[in-house]
Amino acid sequence: MADYHFVYKDVEGASTQWDDIQRKLGNLPPKPPAFKPPPFEPAPDPDSAPKDKSWIDQKTEEELEDLEDDLDDDRFLEEYRKKRLAEMREATKVSKYGSVMQISGSDFVREVSQAPQDVWVVVLLYKEGFPECGLLLRCLEELAVKYPATKFVKIISTECIPNYPDRNLPTLLVYNSGAVKANYVGLYSFGRRCTPEGVALVLCQSDPVLNDGQSVDGQSQKAVLEGVRRRFIEKVVTEHEDRDDGGSSSD
Repeated sequence: MADYHFVYKDVEGASTQWDDIQRKLGNLPPKPPAFKPPPFEPAPDPDSAPKDKSWIDQKTEEELEDLEDDLDDDRFLEEYRKKRLAEMREATKVSKYGSVMQISGSDFVREVSQAPQDVWVVVLLYKEGFPECGLLLRCLEELAVKYPATKFVKIISTECIPNYPDRNLPTLLVYNSGAVKANYVGLYSFGRRCTPEGVALVLCQSDPVLNDGQSVDGQSQKAVLEGVRRRFIEKVVTEHEDRDDGGSSSD
């Protein structure tokens, strides 16, 4: 006759009197706590959330556009929705630039000539291996960060203009509304020492080329120009003081 071995398993977490005695004697590990499922909580209903400014702030640009006809009964929220949507669109526009973008000859029309009319484009004609080009490029990279609503691009000179003379490098072209507004040939167009402050001052002499993206009105452009002039003067004064300190220490 076959042997049958029956193993009894109690409900999970339950314990027999024998097990309790053995645990008291230290022969068995402590009894694990009984499993308790977490209490049921229904998922939050987005439609039941209170509609206030924080509710608007959590929406994406697409969601704000979809709410256009849903807030007609709440004038405050509708106005705030429009304000928030305008801020997001402006931020998207500003963040589009912020660096010096490399382009090729085939990109020129799309990236420069066909740029939006309210965008100024600064084009660097350069070649690798020219120290002067590298110096001006570093200045433009700094300006591109400070003025992210101005578009900065760089292109190999001969890809832009066939047979363009190397002696004219680096060259800056300034475009707006598809037309050349200014051109600067050679590094000395920006003074004896090419600095970001000096380049910014030259670019803003006749047109509001540099745009920090804060606003598009005349007052903002005036503030940008005043800031450019102030930083240029501060740079000159600092360099002059450094030279004086160096001369004094050598005496």
